[in-house]
Amino acid sequence: MVQKAKILLVDDRPENLLALEAILSALDQTLVRASSGEEALKALLTDDFAVILLDVQMPGMDGFETAAHIKRRERTRDIPIIFLTAINHGPHHTFRGYAAGAVDYISKPFDPWVLRAKVSVFVDLYMKNCQLREQAALLRLQLESGSSGRAGAVEPQESAGLLAELSARLAAVEEQAEALSKQLDESADAAAVATAAHLERKLTGLRRALDALEPGTGSSTAGSLPSQG
Repeated sequence: MVQKAKILLVDDRPENLLALEAILSALDQTLVRASSGEEALKALLTDDFAVILLDVQMPGMDGFETAAHIKRRERTRDIPIIFLTAINHGPHHTFRGYAAGAVDYISKPFDPWVLRAKVSVFVDLYMKNCQLREQAALLRLQLESGSSGRAGAVEPQESAGLLAELSARLAAVEEQAEALSKQLDESADAAAVATAAHLERKLTGLRRALDALEPGTGSSTAGSLPSQG
């Protein structure tokens, strides 16, 4: 069963959070509220998120400071951040947002369709990465059982069946990633394109590792697996 992605919404005004939920509800993902930077950081300690929508103007810890904390943590540094602001202070203010680690900077009032489309891209990328990690975990199990000399090692027929299933599942992920890349070519969001390229590189490494396990290809070592960093 495919789990839903979590999207973190950070804004000190309840009406803004309600508006964001209304816009993003069509994505059918899990929306998590945070009314302050501190509350957002607490949520990030325990849950994984596909993307963070972060208001800039908040009392206490503002969006820039919150983003700085997020980017300093190893667990959360790679989560995409979209800044939302009701104030447009010009290029310098926008640059500060990107310097803080944002992948996008949107001024209110924003187009609901555009915001939903941008968030959808990062949700798709997150889901593909989750699928990729699952395939890698299955591959590692296969490698460990294939290289061990235990009596309970996987039989050749069972091994071939598992390899076929892995190959089919990986092919499905590859097809979806290719379609996503074509979609990104049209949107031209630099951060999303870079993330998609990273995903494609990991998929390529995973395919090579899987091909190395096929009968008659020689050795199969754990070192063939792509890094999941």
